[in-house]
Amino acid sequence: MYKPLIPLATSLFLAIASGAVLASEDDFSQPIKIGSNTQFIDGKNKTALYKEDVLITQGSLLIEADEVEVIASEGSGREIFIARGKPASYSQTLEDGTPVSAKANEIRYEVINRTISLAGNAELQQDTSKVQGDNITFDMITEQLLATGGSGEDGEGRVTTVFTPETIRKTSKKQDKDSEDNK
Repeated sequence: MYKPLIPLATSLFLAIASGAVLASEDDFSQPIKIGSNTQFIDGKNKTALYKEDVLITQGSLLIEADEVEVIASEGSGREIFIARGKPASYSQTLEDGTPVSAKANEIRYEVINRTISLAGNAELQQDTSKVQGDNITFDMITEQLLATGGSGEDGEGRVTTVFTPETIRKTSKKQDKDSEDNK
């Protein structure tokens, strides 16, 4: 009696699971747009340099920087974007709706690997937790990160992670909602 339902249940499970994967892939199926005040393109070497108020968007992914170097020598879909600023910033909405944001002196976005690498005064915030270090690499698909500190003295150069307790998070969200209701 239940044997005919097994393929149906399996198909339903696979459809739901593939939907979750597609949701995380949505940003990466969007075109990458770059806006800036000036740009220099070297077609022979397949590089470009964008300067002054640079903005990169790809779906919900947003990178803002003073300048961005694009290396496209490996072909379409394998570009590397190196954003520099004081600081440069990155933000994106993850598949579960959670926002993630980061800032650093240099942000390296590797399209094929779907990773963001932060260097120099790196800080990444997800939900109400924050990681600070000299270098942070964040995999946007698996949501895994690796942070390393520098070689400073007296505890400088170490990686710092701040977790906000659930009670503070709930209170903060309630206060935000109350202030929106009063507007």
